[in-house]
Amino acid sequence: MPTVSPDAAPTDTQRTGPAPALAEEHEHLPRAVDTRPAPPRSPITLTAAGDLLRALAAPVRIAIVLQLREGERCVHELVDALAVAQPLISQHLRVLKAAGVVYGERHGREVMYRLVDEHLAHIVVDAVTHVEEGGRFEHREDA
Repeated sequence: MPTVSPDAAPTDTQRTGPAPALAEEHEHLPRAVDTRPAPPRSPITLTAAGDLLRALAAPVRIAIVLQLREGERCVHELVDALAVAQPLISQHLRVLKAAGVVYGERHGREVMYRLVDEHLAHIVVDAVTHVEEGGRFEHREDA
């Protein structure tokens, strides 16, 4: 079975779900300009948000979240769906669990994993949809 490095981009066979299910209909409307500064957030909140986003910052973890968005899965179902080695899936699940993204519930000999809530799934779906629509981040050397 092929393995995927934690930072490798997912191939077409590793992407989950049909594209139309991810690309929910929406419009790109211009935003009204608000000249008021955004309300300040506490450094603790910003640090926690950064930690959460870092936990999602691997293609395999993104694929896991997309799978769990469709319903609970055990490790072997994720291995089959993503064509990723079981130890790597388990490693990524540990990261997601530590970050509070997923939780596992033992059912006999298996642990069934679920998303803690849908908020993070929306972030992941929006990011994937943004990339599919051509809104890629371009790395600039002068930035």
